[in-house]
Amino acid sequence: MRMLDEILDFNGKFVAEKKYEEFTTTKFPNKKMVILTCMDTRLVELLPRALNIRNGDVKIVKNAGALIMHPFGSIMRSLLVAVYQLQAEEVAIIGHYDCGMSGMKPDIMIDEMKKRGVTDDMLGTLNYSGINVEEWLHGFDNVKDSVAHSVEIVKNHPLMPKDVPVHGLVIDPSTGRLDQVIDGYEK
Repeated sequence: MRMLDEILDFNGKFVAEKKYEEFTTTKFPNKKMVILTCMDTRLVELLPRALNIRNGDVKIVKNAGALIMHPFGSIMRSLLVAVYQLQAEEVAIIGHYDCGMSGMKPDIMIDEMKKRGVTDDMLGTLNYSGINVEEWLHGFDNVKDSVAHSVEIVKNHPLMPKDVPVHGLVIDPSTGRLDQVIDGYEK
């Protein structure tokens, strides 16, 4: 069975058996927080349990590395929407140890892209258009520094209210232990 067929088959049964009822909540986060974290598979269930959050408690935004690459990109927009429209009063940036973005080398990824059909001409066009693909694909060297950098972008964003605490944490994907990088309550 193909993955999509498996998902749709399960979903039909899930809805028919009304298993969704235990997840009923509103679009507003009960704990008034929005979290930016990594898309790592180890965090799907571990992160909420390690933070004692359940369905409806927080807004969670995910991307590769919990990185804010551009102050006016979709990640920052999502955080602002959570604060201005969805009643989030705090922001937490949560990176993790052993992240795939740690030490990621763009040349390796570009080689993989070429193997799957991306041409040198396409890469050249992107670079000519002002998109430095290597810089865009570059990861980070130190997860704590990366989290601190993302916290600074959020905290100093001209559209983010100054009274919103922005916290920085790193989670161990093996144990769920949190290490504090930045306490957003401290000014």
